[in-house]
Amino acid sequence: MRDLDDPALGEYLRAENRYAERWFAAQTDLVDELFAEIRSRIQETDLSVPVRSGPWWYATATTAGQSYPRHMRGPSSERATEQLLLDENIAADGYEHFDLGALDMSFDHRLMAWSFDTVGDERYTLQVRRFDADPSDRLDSADPPDPAERPAGVDLADRIEDVSNAGTAWSADGRFLFYVTADEQQRPCTVWRHEIGTPTSADQQVFDERDEAFYVGIGVTRSERFIVISSASLDAAEALLVSTVDPEAEPRVVRPRRAGVEYAIDDWGDRLVMLTNDGAVDFRVLESTDDGEQWAELIAHRPGERIVAVDAFAEFLALLEWSDGLPRLSLRFRDGGTRVVDGLPEPGDIDLANNPDWNTTRVRFVMQSMTSPPAVYEENTDGAHRVVLKRVATPNIDLGAYVSTRRWAHADDGTEVPVDVVHRADTSLPAPTLVTGYGAYEVSIPPRFSVARLSLLDRGIAVAVVHPRGGGELGRSWYEGGRRLHKRNTFTDTLDAVDDLVEAGITDGDHIGVRGGSAGGLLVGACVTMRPERFAFAVAEVPFVDVVTTMSDPSLPLTVTEWDEWGDPRSEPAASYIASYSPYDHTTTNAYPAIYVSAGLNDPRVSVHEPAKWVARLRDVNTSSRPVLLVTEMEAGHLGPSGRYDAWRDEARIIAFIVSNA
Repeated sequence: MRDLDDPALGEYLRAENRYAERWFAAQTDLVDELFAEIRSRIQETDLSVPVRSGPWWYATATTAGQSYPRHMRGPSSERATEQLLLDENIAADGYEHFDLGALDMSFDHRLMAWSFDTVGDERYTLQVRRFDADPSDRLDSADPPDPAERPAGVDLADRIEDVSNAGTAWSADGRFLFYVTADEQQRPCTVWRHEIGTPTSADQQVFDERDEAFYVGIGVTRSERFIVISSASLDAAEALLVSTVDPEAEPRVVRPRRAGVEYAIDDWGDRLVMLTNDGAVDFRVLESTDDGEQWAELIAHRPGERIVAVDAFAEFLALLEWSDGLPRLSLRFRDGGTRVVDGLPEPGDIDLANNPDWNTTRVRFVMQSMTSPPAVYEENTDGAHRVVLKRVATPNIDLGAYVSTRRWAHADDGTEVPVDVVHRADTSLPAPTLVTGYGAYEVSIPPRFSVARLSLLDRGIAVAVVHPRGGGELGRSWYEGGRRLHKRNTFTDTLDAVDDLVEAGITDGDHIGVRGGSAGGLLVGACVTMRPERFAFAVAEVPFVDVVTTMSDPSLPLTVTEWDEWGDPRSEPAASYIASYSPYDHTTTNAYPAIYVSAGLNDPRVSVHEPAKWVARLRDVNTSSRPVLLVTEMEAGHLGPSGRYDAWRDEARIIAFIVSNA
């Protein structure tokens, strides 16, 4: 199963797909109903809030019947759709899969770097498109032509194959474009400088990361002064700076890497700012002059309040933090003043929106919850005036019909685990319940809105989002408590949360399911192999379930960088510990729940052999008559179908599986 070119593997996966299709044939009416329901609740023809960048206003639009968005700009907010930059539907024509990577304008807005992947293996083709107009050129007509009738720029001969989606960066004069390539294990590791109009064979290597535990990304500071090259493992980091006005200079290391010390750099105009865990478990913010020789504390460490990101603007810093299991957005001003951006009516999510303007005195952010769709707000930095720029339209939905609550489940060791629960207000409890979770990489899962989820709620099924250790919801210690030799806490936290839902009378103990993807698919696999009798159904999307084998093979994509997360099972104590929970190794004779498993043939993150061999073992040892389905996207990778209608259809099938087995 490791050989993607083996015809026998292709036939095996197609046979599994045919088997799944036969099962879904009996659910055709339900799938069609769900697909139509999801589609009816989304405004298919829509326009994003226009965003000003330099002399232009940029926007993204979708049109009913088209799978992908169009990217446009214009000389004002009202005319932001007048020049077509890229129509993804045209770019995707003829491909089963299409994923847009970079979409990066040069400083003078005449060149656009854009990249795309048509296979799903996350190897992108990078191109450069030229636009000759500025806002004062040929867009000043009182009745401008339809953008569909205007050519969307000209793609230059600059075309670079096999590029990583780890960022791009322009020099100030638009002469050079920086990009990243990956090694044989698909680890982004090498930064290149391409001079526009020259052969790619002449591209210059700028930085090469030899340590296989580190991965590389690049970007430009909002101030447009620096290109930042970031090289990081899960436990250490190093940043290098290149001046955008001197792009051929050697990169300058801000602070040499040290084991256990993570940091990220931004530019605050007359100084650098650093977000770091150096002397601060939940991170603090330091400041320094441009030379980076002397650093002083700007924002002190607050235990349990994890600072996740710092974005620098001319007169303030925007900080995204996690406190008490929920995100928080705050502003720090040059005079030392601070302000928390509040307004969440219930446990939910708040995050910065697109704010490219360095000199702004207004900030845009997005708020949502499990019962409130996303809304884009803009307010003065002093908080004196706030407006709603856009609220995501939700046709045919009565938002008042749903309620959400946060509760805290007790794990066996006394740890309290946050759980967000949502259901229809008129649903009688206890109800069938779908439990979802992730719990890895310090990724925090905010309580967010989902149109598709409503189709479950409307059928009397409650949804509970568990936030087990291994995520980042309660600070760095929460992550460390579900990592490496503590990884089992992720799974036992989830199982304890399920028991709590039963004891609280929220869920029916005989009608519980669990769903997760990737590392969340590992959570699903571990839960159903630890306690198969607890679940009626499970959905494992591109699941990482063969942990021992994969983590023992450094030739597989990303394995070496993952040892910091899971441990290296080639030696003790990691070998025995990982073997104690690896789902494939614990799939023994048992009555398993109904299980839906998805895979992507070209997936570079979770190779297709993992879900495929797990399903093969399940078939061999399962004593129940409940369905076990494997659905493989033969033209896609880790993220599944790329077009929005295909994605909605795929979600309708998963919901139909849940409803039929709940």
